[in-house]
Amino acid sequence: MLTERQLEVVFSVVYEYIQAGEPAGSRTISKKYLRGCSPATIRNEMADLEEMGYFSQPHTSAGRLPTSKAYRLYVDAIMQRRRTAPAETEKWKREIGERKQGIESILTYVSRLLGQATNYVGVAALSALEEVQIQRVSCLRLGGNTVLLLIVLEGGLVHHSNIQLPCELSQDMLDELGRRITTIAEGHSWSEVRDVLFRYVLDGLERVWDTCREAIVQMDALLNRRSSRLFIGGAQHILSLPDFQDIGKFQTVLSLLEQEQALAEMVERYSVKQGVSVTIGDENTEEDMKQLSLVLVPASGQSRRAILGLIGPLRMDYEKSIAILETLAEDLDDMLVQ
Repeated sequence: MLTERQLEVVFSVVYEYIQAGEPAGSRTISKKYLRGCSPATIRNEMADLEEMGYFSQPHTSAGRLPTSKAYRLYVDAIMQRRRTAPAETEKWKREIGERKQGIESILTYVSRLLGQATNYVGVAALSALEEVQIQRVSCLRLGGNTVLLLIVLEGGLVHHSNIQLPCELSQDMLDELGRRITTIAEGHSWSEVRDVLFRYVLDGLERVWDTCREAIVQMDALLNRRSSRLFIGGAQHILSLPDFQDIGKFQTVLSLLEQEQALAEMVERYSVKQGVSVTIGDENTEEDMKQLSLVLVPASGQSRRAILGLIGPLRMDYEKSIAILETLAEDLDDMLVQ
């Protein structure tokens, strides 16, 4: 358990390093933040905090650098504070509202906007279709073994695919199959009803069991397919940060961004259904993320769930980043309902 003064030292060192990008010395902390404490007192506290894992020291004559443990303490503290919306909020809201090309176009724009506003890497992702509630399923015979599979999701979002069945089915039989699937699936996500469908929908359709089963398998493939790629914006901006002047660190970030599927899965894994998720440095299980932080905020509407995020250095301006993400996520909530 840290004393009040130790907490103040940790917060001051983290804040100073975020702002200045240089290891914080006891004299600086005493002069700028803890004026009632002498540099010697702060130096002793720093030494104790280093032993406790909150600071590291590049060399004996240098100041202290905060560790992931110190950043976590700092982030948990700022999460308790009321955040002020960025001055550009109304401008961003207007610009997002003017984009009528669909949610994917909006998320492409938002990921770039996040990068421009922070100099970090902006990311945006859509939830997998299997988590969206189903409203209705229809099967339309196109001729021969080809059937048009229509899936209407919550919010009126329609997905379709031409599928090939093992043998021909009449339109009456296809209507019956669509009706049975809808009866079971309506109001539920595909992940909730997938296994149930194979047991109950096919009951009484033994004569064409293989063909109907194939239709459900193809529906499963359509809904399990990730609905969109991950949207990434602002990767070029991190070059302006001193944290990435080391070419090795910059290449690590580029390598991470090139692994689109792995990055999408990581964003999904670290996100939460409500509120802000902040994963800092060593808290990341991926080796390439050990020197980076990931901040994620969900935006949920009736039909889709989006995730907005930022990937940046350990000394990310967390308070500013969280405020920007929350503002843009709130704007997106309305878009996702449409």
